[in-house]
Amino acid sequence: MKNDLHYAAELIKNADGILITAGAGMSVDSGLPDFRSSGGLWNAYPPLADKKISFEQLATPEVYQNNPEIGYWFFAHRLIQYREAEPHQGYAILKQWAETKPLGYFVYTSNVDGQFQKAGFDPKRIYEIHGTIHRLQCQSNCKGDSWEAENFKPTVNNTQCRMTSEPPKCAWCNGLARQNVMMFNDWFFAEKFYQWQKLRLNQWLAEATNLVIIELGAGKAVPTVRYFSERTAKAKKAGFIRINPLDAGVPKMHFLSLEMRALEALMKIDLLLQE
Repeated sequence: MKNDLHYAAELIKNADGILITAGAGMSVDSGLPDFRSSGGLWNAYPPLADKKISFEQLATPEVYQNNPEIGYWFFAHRLIQYREAEPHQGYAILKQWAETKPLGYFVYTSNVDGQFQKAGFDPKRIYEIHGTIHRLQCQSNCKGDSWEAENFKPTVNNTQCRMTSEPPKCAWCNGLARQNVMMFNDWFFAEKFYQWQKLRLNQWLAEATNLVIIELGAGKAVPTVRYFSERTAKAKKAGFIRINPLDAGVPKMHFLSLEMRALEALMKIDLLLQE
């Protein structure tokens, strides 16, 4: 089923709980770049195009050994950018819908930007499957744990692509620290914090009935969110709405695809729910 906003509104209206699954496309309307889109990284950071540095080269623990100046700049720049970004109106719309449901909501996201928490979603109802840039961990993962990054306040020179302040240090061994984000070929990701998030999600799903799953901006390049959404929709016999301007296709006839950006779709559905 395709682009039927009235059907989307009915699914949301009749559900007892909402599972929100989100990829990078959810953050685009907040002004944050989608590195997976065509030319996404180089469009957002032209100096990296001149250096011919790809996202895959940056998003790996090896960058801290092979090119630490660029690695720490990219981490610090994104942290500053995400701290300054304001969640778009779509987050408030989702939160309003979800809080009216008897079973409430849960968020499953590959985004590391912390926008759901900033928009007021309960941190205990969010599972960040790739971690968050707002936490730090030891580069060598000496304790298998992570800590809040609020005291790390980096400064950067974006023209030269370098961090001008000191890199963060591990809270336990005093070695160098990094973002608590799962990167490519990352054998050192400290996942303890997110195991608790996953446990709470599984407990919520075990109790949840009559769900609607709203997937927003999840692409095919790393399809973890898409697979989880589809698998859960089938297992729970839930309504399923996939919102994506480019990759909106769905595997089942009764699943709904909306070929729109997240904010546009959410605002249009909200108008129908208010009628």
